[in-house]
Amino acid sequence: MQLFEEADDEAFRRLVREWLADNLAMVAGGFPAPVSPHDMAFRRAWEDHLCACGFSGLTWPKADGGHELPMGRMVIWLEEYARSGAPQGVNVIGHGILGPTLLHFGSAEQKARYLPGLLANREIWCQGYSEPGAGSDLAALRTQAVCEGDHYMVSGQKIWTSYANIADWCFLLARTDPSVPKHKGISFLLVDMKSPGITVRPIRQMNGEQEFNEVFFDEVKVPVANRVGEENSGWAIAMAAASFERATYFIPRLVRMEEEFRDLLQLARAPRPGAGVPLEDPEVRGRLASAYLDVHVLKLFARRMLETAGGTPGPEGSYLKLFWSESHQRLLDIAMDVLGPSARLGPQEPAAAERRHWQRDYLWSRAETILAGTSEIQRNIIAERVLGLPR
Repeated sequence: MQLFEEADDEAFRRLVREWLADNLAMVAGGFPAPVSPHDMAFRRAWEDHLCACGFSGLTWPKADGGHELPMGRMVIWLEEYARSGAPQGVNVIGHGILGPTLLHFGSAEQKARYLPGLLANREIWCQGYSEPGAGSDLAALRTQAVCEGDHYMVSGQKIWTSYANIADWCFLLARTDPSVPKHKGISFLLVDMKSPGITVRPIRQMNGEQEFNEVFFDEVKVPVANRVGEENSGWAIAMAAASFERATYFIPRLVRMEEEFRDLLQLARAPRPGAGVPLEDPEVRGRLASAYLDVHVLKLFARRMLETAGGTPGPEGSYLKLFWSESHQRLLDIAMDVLGPSARLGPQEPAAAERRHWQRDYLWSRAETILAGTSEIQRNIIAERVLGLPR
């Protein structure tokens, strides 16, 4: 595509912005107006269109079907994507985590089998990590994979598994050697979600959406050829996969947070019945000033991390994840206080239409200090792997 061959960054940014505006309007035009960015059918149609037009694998090697764009171009794409208001795809786990993981750790056969399906968005992926009693302490997982010749028999339970109800495949961690220390006996497996013995039960969230699931594996047969890396090397692969996720995961979120801050200023300038103008309250102004500083610091830190990135991302991404998740929650806390008593209307209430996105995002943000590694885990990673503190 000519867009990817553009030599000038600003011209590339302009072309990306124009392409997104034109194509987002075209895809949205096929749905009843106004279309919600959280509508699952719209999200899937949009992501299918992106991949059909070649907007997948942007930084992957050309030998593996990608465009081999430099990280700077990827950042431009992510920034403009966030500003366009385009919805998040449903295969974000496949594109953002599994793809880079297979590029680094997958066999030639695994790359040939799975990467084309990702690039074309033919196969949706979910991630089978967390378990009841083994979320924050992931290495305490109890799902077992017993090797029987050329296959494993997998039994156990996963929970909070995003998109498992629509996924074609799942990459999961399972214990393959219970006799060694818990981090050393785990393997990384690719599991066909259509396999006999898999049961998926959706979990309804407090914002009314249904994205998480619990997944049960009852003697599920998984070929040994579907193991990524050596047996019992899954922990190291999983940690690298988490780093891939954090490397660019937060760029669009930071852009959207900056836009949310601007929207929040407008909200705070609007008079509230019986409560005056929130922005005239010194406490509100002080909290907004702190939120502005949070956004600015996040942008600077993300830029520095990307400028120094090379090869497999390191544990420094935990700084960004920790600061982003907690500062975003603080920003949405301010929004709820600015809304006042009307914030108590749930996002499903018809009377909440004007405030619905604030309420929906506030409720969703409660998960942000848990997903992709809890705040407690991020602080442990920073302490042990960045600062070199003892366990």
